[in-house]
Amino acid sequence: MYNILKRFLDILLSLFAMICLSPILIPVCIILLLTGEHYIFYFQKRIGYKNRPFGMYKFATMLKNSPNIGTGMMTLRNDSRVFPFGRFLRKTKINEIPQLINILKGDMSIVGPRPMVDKTFMAYPEEVREKIYDCRPGLTGIGSIVFRDEELYLSKVNDPVVFFSQVIQPFKGALELWYNDHKSLYTDMSLIFLTAWVILFPKSQLVYRMCKDLPDKDMDRAVEEFNLRRCKE
Repeated sequence: MYNILKRFLDILLSLFAMICLSPILIPVCIILLLTGEHYIFYFQKRIGYKNRPFGMYKFATMLKNSPNIGTGMMTLRNDSRVFPFGRFLRKTKINEIPQLINILKGDMSIVGPRPMVDKTFMAYPEEVREKIYDCRPGLTGIGSIVFRDEELYLSKVNDPVVFFSQVIQPFKGALELWYNDHKSLYTDMSLIFLTAWVILFPKSQLVYRMCKDLPDKDMDRAVEEFNLRRCKE
């Protein structure tokens, strides 16, 4: 029953959101056509439900050749590969809105674990890979809320690639497994509310009060310890 209701709400809410957001989306499309490299959408292969790949939609915010420049698939704060208008889209999360199309198609849900690229997914231990996509990946989710400013942490460390693999990715895996163990309509509604809340109040820790037994980690301390360890090495 949960899966049926969730799919019904996915279709209903995504259609409603597309209608309500159309006054924003149309100007965004026009601006993207006139700026940057003059393309609107960015398509990327991601891992989805039951570990099957699909093509995910995003608004274009970076150079097309970004995966082959600089830090590759990893984006830092004030990354030079991001267009000026793209920075605004990424900060406000408007760049994620085209994934409403994926939700209507059934590739994604409004709430769920974030869909990963193959390289990031395969870096997880086998026990995480086997369970993380037992539900459809989401437009938002607990990982997106806790790591609402992941680029900031990556920009603070002296080796962002290693920091991501050793610190951020294991923590994200624990968060997504938490969702799988606690998924319900109440959890989904709570995470939708928290998604909007952290956009308005990015430093809020409300998520830890609303979500019971949530894995916790002091990321500021993790950044300091990582930088100190790397300096000693």
